[in-house]
Formats: sequence, structure tokens, C-alpha cells
Amino acid sequence: MSAVITTIDTLLVDLPTIRPHKLSMTTMACQSMVIVRLRDSDGVEGLGEGTTIGGLAYGPESPESIKRNIDTYLAPLLIGQPASNLNALRARLNRHARGNMIAKSALETALLDAQGKRQGLPVAELLGGARQTHLPVLWTLASGDTQRDIDEAFQRLDDRRHCDFKLKIGANPVAQDVAHVAAIKAALGDRASVRVDVNQAWDEATAVRGIAALQEAGIDLIEQPIPAREHAGLIRLANRFRVPMLADEAVQDARDGFELAAAGFSGAYALKIAKSGGLYGVLELAHVAQAAGIGLYGGTLLEGSIGTAASLHAWATLPELAWGSEMFGPLLLKDDIVSQPLDYREFGVALPRGPGLGITLDEDKLAHYSRKD
Repeated sequence: MSAVITTIDTLLVDLPTIRPHKLSMTTMACQSMVIVRLRDSDGVEGLGEGTTIGGLAYGPESPESIKRNIDTYLAPLLIGQPASNLNALRARLNRHARGNMIAKSALETALLDAQGKRQGLPVAELLGGARQTHLPVLWTLASGDTQRDIDEAFQRLDDRRHCDFKLKIGANPVAQDVAHVAAIKAALGDRASVRVDVNQAWDEATAVRGIAALQEAGIDLIEQPIPAREHAGLIRLANRFRVPMLADEAVQDARDGFELAAAGFSGAYALKIAKSGGLYGVLELAHVAQAAGIGLYGGTLLEGSIGTAASLHAWATLPELAWGSEMFGPLLLKDDIVSQPLDYREFGVALPRGPGLGITLDEDKLAHYSRKD
């Protein structure tokens, strides 16, 4: 008899960051995540993670709403169902619950982790097999202080931890942001690629001025300079400048990816399992991008080790990530809730080994950082 899902528990976990992380919409000093523990009738447990940025600052799901909606609406749809038919379980969730992509991603991750453990296979093998076992990882310089960011970048280069850097801008006047970025690029020179993420902070006219100056400064990639729904404006910017545009919030799923490409967008797509409702959905988007000749970038919502490992298993199945990845979330945290941290070295990270995600919880750390309420 095949295993069925018996329980799904969720925990809110708060982990402090190593320094304030400044974005256009908020500044983070702590990352809150929802940890999912899914258990099947055969005793197998699957782990998942749902994480966003700054409560409701980034999007419509908060850590608290993710937990509540899983507990109240989504978990009851799965409990008692056969654990092995992931396609049927995804369809059931999507048929009965709209949106809630981060919550669905956390559950899908737990289902895949359990399936991998049951079969003795890594999640990447369940998805068709890993083409690469070491993935490039950039670092975000987001202290807001120019000299501190320069010093941090050189330290990462010297440690052979990161050789590509992204800067979060958009919270300050354009001239101030451009001067900050240009100074860092000038200091690093050809030793590193420098990109920026505007996090939707500019209107199109402001973006024209800002991107022209950033292009002149030698910046390699501009991420989501204008609001997500302004597809036509993003296409105009992509066609106007040599520096490529990276669509992030503008592409949630495969349909978004198809519509943006069909309308004439050229550039790259930021893949995020949280945007696309899980690993299957994000790979559907990746395949649309590949068919359209659009570059890929492995994005993050600053997940901890569980969510980061899930993303890595998905990225590993792709032939290449033309723009690398930003799977540095665990490095931004002062501590971890897993027994064996991810292996960051040589400007990247190793794909975790072992069945499922290859991740084991540290129960003492989990208890210590879990929210008590």
C-alpha cells in the first residue's frame, strides 16, 4: 500500500542577519521563515521552507499568512492523500486555492524531499538529473555605505567566495545611487561583474536617466528597474540600452515568461521557486525562456538552507545559468537550523548530496529560533 500524507506542521523561525540588508522597500536585520514538516504514513518526513522579504514589504504573502494559510486551507487538502503523485497533489492545491505561491512552494519542496528520501534519490534526480554539481553564486552588497561595500567585495574576492556582486538601489535619489554604484565598480575594475537591482523603485523616465548613467559606469545587468506590471516599459528599456534588463517580479510563471518574450523582450529572467509555486513551476518558466533565447538567473527571496537547497536542485538540472545565481541566503544569516551548512567555496556552492534535499535539521537550533507565541 502506498504511503499517504498524515501530518503537516509549520513553524515560524526568526534568524538574525550578519548586518542590516538594505533594499529599496525595506531594511532587514532578521529573516523570518516558515518551516514545513510533512510526515507520511511510512514514517518519512519531508522538509520545506516558505520565505519572503520584510513581512509584507515585498509581496502579498507574509510569514504569518504563509503559516496560517498552510495550516487552515492548504494542509487539509493534502492530508490523507497519496504521497507519491506530486502532479495530482499540485493540481489539487491549484484547483482549490488561488495564489499563495510561496506557501505552495514550501509544500511542494516538502513533498519532493519526502519522495527523494523514500526512493533514496536526490531531488535533482527526481527532476531528471543534475547537469552540474557546483553552481556560481554572487553576493549582494547592501550595507548602504560605499567604502564598506568596497571592502566587503574585496574580502569576498580574496576568500574566493564570490566574484560577482549585486547592489540594491532605488531607495535614494538616482544621482546618489549611481555615484555609489559607479564608485564600487571603479574600485573593483575587471576583477568582478557588478549588477544592480532597483526592486521596481523607478518610473520609466527615471529609469532612462539612471540606466544611461549605470551603463556608462560599466554595470553589467539591470534588474527590475520599473514596476512589475509595466511590461511595455520594460521592453522599451531593454531595446533602448546595451546593458541587459533582468525581469524579476515581472515574470512569476511560464505564462508571464511567454507573454513577455512574445511581446519582444530581450534580456534575462530571474527564476525563483517562491514566485512560481515550486520547483516544477520554476522549471516550466526556465524552459519557456530557453525556447525564446532568454538568459537565466537563479534568484532568491533570501531563503535559508532548506529553501536554498531546493532551488539548487532545480538550477542543477538546467544546462546553464547565463547570469549565475544569488543563492547566498544562508550566508546572510548569523546562524542556521540545519546540521550541515551548505558548502560555499570557489565562487559558488556545492549541490547538497544525499536523498531528498540532502538537508537535516538541527533540532536544538530549530527550537531556539522558533517563534514562541
